[in-house]
Amino acid sequence: MKKKYFGTDGIRGRVGSPPITPEFCLRLGWAVGKVFAEGEKSGRAPYVLIGKDTRISGYMLESVLESGLVSAGASVSLMGPMPTPGVAYLTRTLGADAGIVISASHNPYYDNGIKFFDASGNKLPDEVELAIERQLELPMECVDSHDLGKATRIEDAAGRYIEFCKASVRRGFRLNGLKIVLDCAQGATYHTAPGVFTELGAKVTVMGAEPDGFNINEGCGSTAPAALAARVVAEGADLGIALDGDGDRVIMVDERGEVVDGDQLVYVIAMHRAAGGTLGGGVVGTLMSNFGLEIAFRDAGIGFHRADVGDRYVLESLKNHGWSLGGESSGHIICLDLTTTGDAIVAALQVLHAVRESGRSLGTLAAGMRKMPQVLKNVSVAAPAERAGSDAVRSAVAAKTEALADRGRILIRPSGTEPVVRVMVEGEDPAEVEAVADELVGVVSAAK
Repeated sequence: MKKKYFGTDGIRGRVGSPPITPEFCLRLGWAVGKVFAEGEKSGRAPYVLIGKDTRISGYMLESVLESGLVSAGASVSLMGPMPTPGVAYLTRTLGADAGIVISASHNPYYDNGIKFFDASGNKLPDEVELAIERQLELPMECVDSHDLGKATRIEDAAGRYIEFCKASVRRGFRLNGLKIVLDCAQGATYHTAPGVFTELGAKVTVMGAEPDGFNINEGCGSTAPAALAARVVAEGADLGIALDGDGDRVIMVDERGEVVDGDQLVYVIAMHRAAGGTLGGGVVGTLMSNFGLEIAFRDAGIGFHRADVGDRYVLESLKNHGWSLGGESSGHIICLDLTTTGDAIVAALQVLHAVRESGRSLGTLAAGMRKMPQVLKNVSVAAPAERAGSDAVRSAVAAKTEALADRGRILIRPSGTEPVVRVMVEGEDPAEVEAVADELVGVVSAAK
């Protein structure tokens, strides 16, 4: 059965347009409450946590989700602004049946979304998402007043998550003497990330920690690291850390102001773990991972597997292989031995662990991987899947792939989170890569 509302990472869209409307999200909360009540074997009412990022629409969506859940008999605990991985962690440790995150991650403030975790802090399996969608088609009925759920607030959620992040590195690990510039993207990490790095001893200059409901991801964070790079150079810092709006992506900047992307960060973590005998198998990347990462791991004798794009597919592949480290170029990095989902702060700490124990700079460690020139362009279209799979696009890709031969590769795919087709071209010659990408963008734009 094809899903109607759920995408690769929950339900997402423009606020005020279906499905991100108050009416739909009220019904969604009710449907989630009903599905988890039916699956609760102990007979008790389901217990659900709700966290959110800093978008202005979070207030509205939080209240209607709470009402929907309570009307189905579920009890709710609200956490306020909380990074996505923090919600996953607290769902697991507080014994909740589900966790909900109100966030559109790296998107602008006028978008929002609803993401879910199960009791173990994992993304919901397909069968549960389908059950929720089936429930949405039924008439909404409130339980008897005696069976209504209750709503409470977790006041120490941020402190609990800070302690979890600090515990993800070995006991006694310190960042004393390290000068860091930290960009919180005006998002959900604004009141957690600074505390983590400061309490571990680093001297931290904080950017993007004054959210106003509208400035999330605006010219800052992991999707726009230029300001961070300039600040690192101006401050003479050792490195910079850029998080995204909901705290599940991280991009870093080295001591020279050069951006270090998710592929390079995965490389740094993997090589450090391999040297210490703690890698535990190979590494999972995605179809978008730079070919240079694959070459670097091949040369180091480290297994590498490409999953479909999306952290849920990286996680699925890690579990299938029995490995613990995987990630995406965008900065979704999963350390499965430490947590159940992509966590920007935990991943950054793993990189800092490599920096401190090796005694080498981030730039030096990242230089061990030679990135192939890669161009990624987004083409806004109304029906991304149909456009990406059109005959014209497939024919053009086949012709250009044959022309590139073994000097590069092409990937065209519909985004799972935005109404765009992503065009990626990679190869040895930067000029050729750019020219091929431009030609394919034209074909995608004109295709029927």
